[in-house]
Amino acid sequence: MPSPPDPLRPAPLAMEYVLPLRWGPEADPRDAVALAAYLERLATWLDVTVVDGSPAPVFERHQALFPRSVRHLAPGPWPGCNGKVAGVMTGVRTARHANVVIADDDVRWDRPGLARLDRLLAQAPLVRPQNVFVPAPWHAREDTGRSLLNRALGADYPGTYGLRRDALLDAGGYDGDVLFENLELARTLRAAGGRELCVPDLFVVRVPPTARQFLGQRVRQAYDDLAQPPRLVCEMALLPAALTLLDRAARSDRTTTRRAARRALTVLALSPVLLAEVGRRRHGGATVYPATAPLWAPFWLAERAVCVWLALGHRLRGGVPYRGQRLRVAAHGVRTLRRRVRPVLGRLAEPSPSGSVPEGRAATLNSP
Repeated sequence: MPSPPDPLRPAPLAMEYVLPLRWGPEADPRDAVALAAYLERLATWLDVTVVDGSPAPVFERHQALFPRSVRHLAPGPWPGCNGKVAGVMTGVRTARHANVVIADDDVRWDRPGLARLDRLLAQAPLVRPQNVFVPAPWHAREDTGRSLLNRALGADYPGTYGLRRDALLDAGGYDGDVLFENLELARTLRAAGGRELCVPDLFVVRVPPTARQFLGQRVRQAYDDLAQPPRLVCEMALLPAALTLLDRAARSDRTTTRRAARRALTVLALSPVLLAEVGRRRHGGATVYPATAPLWAPFWLAERAVCVWLALGHRLRGGVPYRGQRLRVAAHGVRTLRRRVRPVLGRLAEPSPSGSVPEGRAATLNSP
């Protein structure tokens, strides 16, 4: 006979948590144990699906390690070489609820955050929260500088989103041949008539990568900016500007020119700190980001000023290397996507229904 429900435990949320996963044999077994512990806690709050594209031996180890309360699937077929997109689409198509959380394997939600996300999905088909690195080694602090600059200028790009299942399926899914898949997802729903709700005070913990992983991601993350031309132009201008000022500060025959160049270099170094501080103070950021966090912004910006040129070199050679192939497109523009997705303007503008998942939703990607 089943035990009666605990009156002190909140009722499970009517949401699906989709975690696309792909780990190789070299993955640290301790990471799998930590992930399994998180999944066990998560499964007491909502339904969880892990879509695991790992090689067969790793998949089987995960199958034995993950709790039985978690549904563990292999990804279904989906066009494109970005395996994460195939994992997301498999999870969304098989989701048991109308509201879905998509999260990378390093994201750590808590129940109050999930409950708030569930409520926010009544306002928009896509909700973008804010990640915060915990713990914060040096490389996570540098990447936090990027987050603060993004917050100052708009909103940051996290490793997790909330979405309405029917919105993505009605739009026909999203392209699996892009590198910046989260931006592609957001732009696809916008092209279909939906709205993205940015919630920069919905803070979600993210476990930082190792320093080696972080360093290996630098050029590939810079490649993402090819999908954002205004940002790309600004970042490409940084290195030539800095080199020109350094040359003038060191080699100019005129004292006034040298002084002006040094002042400009000082402004170039300090401006990101001030801008990052604006991002830290916006939307309650000072409660989670330490006062020293903005000091890392110039280091991230210097790194990006170099890596964006390396990324451009990859673009000229046919795209950025990705699992033995080259991905040419970072993400498509909204205008391009409007010609691809099915128009569902009225439906995406309506509040999200509660209850069971609608039947018969299509999930095919329209051809260009």
